[in-house]
Amino acid sequence: MKRWLPYPLLTAALVAIWLLLTESVALGSILMGGILATVALWGFRALDPPGGRLKRPRAAFALAALVIADIARSNLAVVKIILNPRKTERVSGFLHIPLDMRAPYGLATLACIITGTPGTIWVEYNSANNTILLHILDLVDEKTWIDTIKGRYEKRLMEIFE
Repeated sequence: MKRWLPYPLLTAALVAIWLLLTESVALGSILMGGILATVALWGFRALDPPGGRLKRPRAAFALAALVIADIARSNLAVVKIILNPRKTERVSGFLHIPLDMRAPYGLATLACIITGTPGTIWVEYNSANNTILLHILDLVDEKTWIDTIKGRYEKRLMEIFE
């Protein structure tokens, strides 16, 4: 069974997403979604991903709720910046943030969180000194950004992945 359907829950999730995107539950859509999900996951299996377990699911759900709230708040802040006629008061820039976390899945999740939040972009990860480089649309206070990334996200991600 593992040979034909290596990740059954992920296959079901991909089929559900396919059905939502096509806005159809017709038999053809279900079959096409199933075929695409199965083939995609065969390709994923060929990459031989390392095994990983979620150590604290409750902390992961709490982090997800926090990220959703932060994305909503960031969307509103970016809209205010864009619609504000006094654009000269805003300063965007780059910021290096030192990290304590080394878990690959934690770093990947942090990259998704940062890049998915409007106004911030993950630019680079330097593994030699374990720092990330971010571009921030409204870089008012560097210390606040460092505290936000390290205290709000990195600490929770380390709890989940390390």
